[in-house]
Amino acid sequence: KDDAVLRQNLLSRVRMFFYAGAALGQPVWDLLHEVQEAEIGERIVMGTGLGMTESSPFAVFITSPEVKSGYLGLPTPGMELKLVPDGERTEIRFRGPHVTPGYHDDAAASAALFDDEGWLRSGDAVSFVDRADPLRGLVYEGRIAENFKLSSGTWVSVAAVRGQLLAHLHPYVREAVLTGHDGAELGALLFANEEQLARRGLTERRAISQVLGAAILAYNARYPGSSTRIARALVLDRPPSIDGGELTDKGHVNQRAVLRLRADVVNHLHASVGDDDCMLFR
Repeated sequence: KDDAVLRQNLLSRVRMFFYAGAALGQPVWDLLHEVQEAEIGERIVMGTGLGMTESSPFAVFITSPEVKSGYLGLPTPGMELKLVPDGERTEIRFRGPHVTPGYHDDAAASAALFDDEGWLRSGDAVSFVDRADPLRGLVYEGRIAENFKLSSGTWVSVAAVRGQLLAHLHPYVREAVLTGHDGAELGALLFANEEQLARRGLTERRAISQVLGAAILAYNARYPGSSTRIARALVLDRPPSIDGGELTDKGHVNQRAVLRLRADVVNHLHASVGDDDCMLFR
C-alpha cells in the first residue's frame, strides 16, 4: 500500500496469490482488493479453500476473484461432497480417491472418521454463498461443535457472530470467544491487539474499555437479536496459549479450550454487576 514501486512491479506481473493455515479477515480482503483495483484495474485471484490432512489436503478451492472472508470455493477435481444437516447447521463430508482410507494401526479412530456410507466426517460447517446458484461455492461457518444454546433455547452461531463482532472491533482486537452457554445472554472474552492499541495511544484499561465499548454498542445496534447481541464483555490480560491448546496449530482460537481453561474468568464475567474489568451493555 505504501510502496509504489513494489506495488507496480508485483501487481503488474503476478497472476495469482495463495494463502492457507488461517482465515483472512474481511478488512484484509478489502485492502487487497482496493490496492489491486487502483493499481491494475482488477482483482487478482487469491487461492484458498478448505480441506484436511486426511483429504490430501484440498477438498474445495477458490478460483474466482469475487471472494469475501469465509468463502471456500468449489470441489476440487475428483472430490465429492456430502452436505449433512446437523441441528441448524450443515456439516461438509468428503469422498474421493485422494481421501485417506484410515489411520495407521488405529482401527477405532478410523471407524469414527467415516459415516456409515463411507464419507469422511470433517466436523466443519458450511453454507452456500447463494443457494439459488450453487456454482458460486460454499462459505465456512465454523466447527460444528462450537455452537451453543441460550437458556431461551435460541442457538448461537459462533462463527457468524464472532466474525461480525471482530469486524466491528478491528483493529483493536485479535480474537473473541463467545460465552453464555445455557445462560440468559451472550458474552465475549476479547484478546486485545496490544500493538494496534499502543499505536493509538491506548494503554490504560479504562481508555481501552471506552473504545471497545463504543464499538460493541455499534455492533449491538446492527445485531440486536438475543443470539447475536453482546450483553457483557471482558478484555483478557493473557494471550491465547498454544501449549494449553487455546490456539490450534493453524493459528485459530480454540473456543472450547479457552472456555475450559478460563472457566473462572467466564464465571466472573457472567456474575458481574459491573466493575473495572467487565463491560455491561443494557
